[in-house]
Amino acid sequence: MTVAATEPRVVAARRRVPRGSARRHIIAAATELFARRGYEATSVQEIVAAAEVTKGALYHWFGSKSELLTSIYRELLAEQTARLRDIAEGPGPVQERLRAAALDVVAHTADHVDELTVWARSAHLLDDEQAEATRRERRAYHDLFRDLVREGQDAGVVRTDVSATVITHMFLSALGNTHTWFRPDGPLTFAEVGEQLVALFVGGLRP
Repeated sequence: MTVAATEPRVVAARRRVPRGSARRHIIAAATELFARRGYEATSVQEIVAAAEVTKGALYHWFGSKSELLTSIYRELLAEQTARLRDIAEGPGPVQERLRAAALDVVAHTADHVDELTVWARSAHLLDDEQAEATRRERRAYHDLFRDLVREGQDAGVVRTDVSATVITHMFLSALGNTHTWFRPDGPLTFAEVGEQLVALFVGGLRP
């Protein structure tokens, strides 16, 4: 009786990202897919495939796709808030700190324009609990910026005929809505647009 020789079965192992870097890869993949395809049109399976991780790894770090979206924004907001606090509590005349704070939020936004654009377009899809948590953190950032404006008003270097709250919302809203009309193939970069917004902001503060 002839026994057919059999070759050992070789199963190619699917490539996986190194242990410890899965979370970073998930966030990067999700950001790229959300920006290119939209949050609603992107599936969890597409995210894990692009990130080269298992679905279990994604759910280890994030309870859902909406939690992933929220985490991307909240981490950027926490970073932005820490930077603003360092500037607000730092040395120098208040008018210089105000200008530095405005330039810093522009620079940070330009560095993370994809993530922030995804958030601006998709935040309304979150459930009430997630939305309220991010609103609280966003209000804390606004309050910190507003207090710096008020310090300028108290020092006599910022106009007082407009409330600090209106000044703050005017600048941050203008910057936050830039994604609705900015075009990467236009004559200005996002950073240049932001710098022009800062010029208008600083110029409009003078008493």
